[in-house]
Amino acid sequence: MSFVRIGGVPHHVEVTGSGPVCVLSAGLGLAWFDWDPVVELLAPWRTVVRFDRPGSGLSGHARVAPTLGGEAERIARILDAVSPGGRPATVVGHSLAGFHCEAFARLFPARTAGLVLVDSSVEERPRVRVPRGVRVGAARVCGAVLSGVGVPRAVGPALRRVAVRGGLASSSLDEVRRVYGASRVLRGSLLEYVTYGDAALELTTLRREFPLRERLPVTVLAAYSGGAVGWLARQRSLAASLDATFRVAEPSGHLVMRDAPGDVAEAALSTP
Repeated sequence: MSFVRIGGVPHHVEVTGSGPVCVLSAGLGLAWFDWDPVVELLAPWRTVVRFDRPGSGLSGHARVAPTLGGEAERIARILDAVSPGGRPATVVGHSLAGFHCEAFARLFPARTAGLVLVDSSVEERPRVRVPRGVRVGAARVCGAVLSGVGVPRAVGPALRRVAVRGGLASSSLDEVRRVYGASRVLRGSLLEYVTYGDAALELTTLRREFPLRERLPVTVLAAYSGGAVGWLARQRSLAASLDATFRVAEPSGHLVMRDAPGDVAEAALSTP
């Protein structure tokens, strides 16, 4: 375990294994330990880098509201710290972090060996109705009020355990309490939530202005546990728009890294 200071904020980073570099970035409100089952499968073949964004996991408070370009730059700065020399990396993004990793691949093509989107967020026609400043201000006030009355410590760990049914075998309850009982995690999650639409809009612009590197290996891995197929259709359309390989993790809920870690590892290992 180590910490890298970026923009004045300490970022929790863990590096495991050896070989070509693979970066794992989790969705909103998740932490480094959610990748544990995948790391076990990747470490014999890859140098696996996972990190917590500001306001998540063990990283410091989110000082500013996130932007998509800033998140792409964050991945680059993490790589600068743990992999000097700028070796190209496979970037694996789950849910909201799918936006971040795709942005990295577009803005830093020479540093991208492959792109894997794990049940990534998809917004075909993104829009926001409330000004960004209003949303960010409301999130800060809400976070301060809830933290002030002790909500994170009282219910945060319990809500986490309910949200991830039976998925904490490889991460201790102490880690869950340490992370989800902290007010900074609540505040950071709220900031990412209220700026989700901004990130989707930014990505739409990047897709027009910064094409993916020619012949870049891209995989879209969708979760499916039966029932409605609308989400699969949207993931398949995303893959087609990126000229990507489309795969389905079945059965799997949204936390594919826990429900189907072998599928995630296979997708990451399919790139050089």
